[in-house]
Amino acid sequence: MSSVALRDALMPVRVLTVDDQARFRGVARDVIDATPGFQSIGEAETGEEALSAIDRLAPELVLLDVRMPGLDGIEVARRLNASHPETLIVLISIEDPLDLPAAAELQGVVPLVRKQDFGPALLRRLWKEHSR
Repeated sequence: MSSVALRDALMPVRVLTVDDQARFRGVARDVIDATPGFQSIGEAETGEEALSAIDRLAPELVLLDVRMPGLDGIEVARRLNASHPETLIVLISIEDPLDLPAAAELQGVVPLVRKQDFGPALLRRLWKEHSR
């Protein structure tokens, strides 16, 4: 067993899902639970809840919906990128990344994926390519 596989078996990547729709949070939880080496540690429905949950739960990976009422995912990502640079933040949206000009400033710093593409292979690839 490689050292990476051993680490993943002993200490799974801790994932927090932030989305205002319970349906997607459930899908994300199922994907995370079905992906070896990853563990769903919590969920938040709003940007405000996300900021509190991140401080409380210390996830290594945050799946963050772009469009939420109140504090949206773009603003939460900006704040988290500054306050928790060790945490991998992944923006998720039903829209094509090219249709989200507000996210342009985070391009290259925070990956942006479509909800329709989210699955175990994408989750593993994001962690492999972007974890710090």
